[in-house]
Amino acid sequence: MRFISFIRQGVAGIAVKNPDGQYRGFLQSDCAYPGDLASLLRAGPQELKSAGDLLVTQGTLFEADEISFAPPVSTPEKIICVGLNYADHSIEAGYQVPDYPTLFARFPHSLIGHEARIVKPRESDQLDYEGELVAVVGRAGRRIPKAEALSYIAGYTLFNDATLRDYQFRTPQWTMGKNFDATGAIGPEFVTADELPEGAAGLRIQTRLNGEIVQDANTSQMVFDVATLVALISDAMTLQPGDLIVTGTPSGIGMARTPQLWMKAGDVCEIDIERIGVLRNTVAAD
Repeated sequence: MRFISFIRQGVAGIAVKNPDGQYRGFLQSDCAYPGDLASLLRAGPQELKSAGDLLVTQGTLFEADEISFAPPVSTPEKIICVGLNYADHSIEAGYQVPDYPTLFARFPHSLIGHEARIVKPRESDQLDYEGELVAVVGRAGRRIPKAEALSYIAGYTLFNDATLRDYQFRTPQWTMGKNFDATGAIGPEFVTADELPEGAAGLRIQTRLNGEIVQDANTSQMVFDVATLVALISDAMTLQPGDLIVTGTPSGIGMARTPQLWMKAGDVCEIDIERIGVLRNTVAAD
């Protein structure tokens, strides 16, 4: 199933894309509203499926132009991002390919939805794109064996880890450059894991800036696959339903180009992952 979270006239809603490509769902103000995606994930896979069946069979039809797409999970407990998870990207960024995942955190305040504006802050002109696959946790777990790890992932979505490079490298920690307001685009759809190959492996991932392909790779090229990431991250912390694991970007970032290519106001950036969808955002000046 393919879920979206949205807002219509100030009211939150949830919908499922039906086989005809239409969105059917309910607003929070409707009696039949089954809850937001985070609450459905916490309730478990059967509740998620039952809600999806209800939405697609009884939900109201919503046209894409009458709603605003919200992040599929707007307030995850944890957003765990993986750096240097494609070998070519490690090399272009001047690092060795890691033998253990390079992890950092984003915070929910930085998230925006599909078609929302990525904000280029006045403090920097070095706004870079990073197209990424997101694994969405569906079950709570700690010290999860790798062999069982994928059963803890409910589904997948897309991410643009837009980064202020000068702020990223002012210190050894990347937190500042990765957490400016309105720089973490996510969505549009949360696609349940059963619709995709195991671990979302073997999918083409592209980033396009103003229609030009700037990143082009395959999710099978990740240094640490989704199962490995789940197992290693859960050594340290209990993963919770709705947590986001942002799995890293391939080569082609603007910082590594000659001349360097930074996103600017008016640009359109699209993240496209095969069988999951396209995340599209414009860039606006602060």
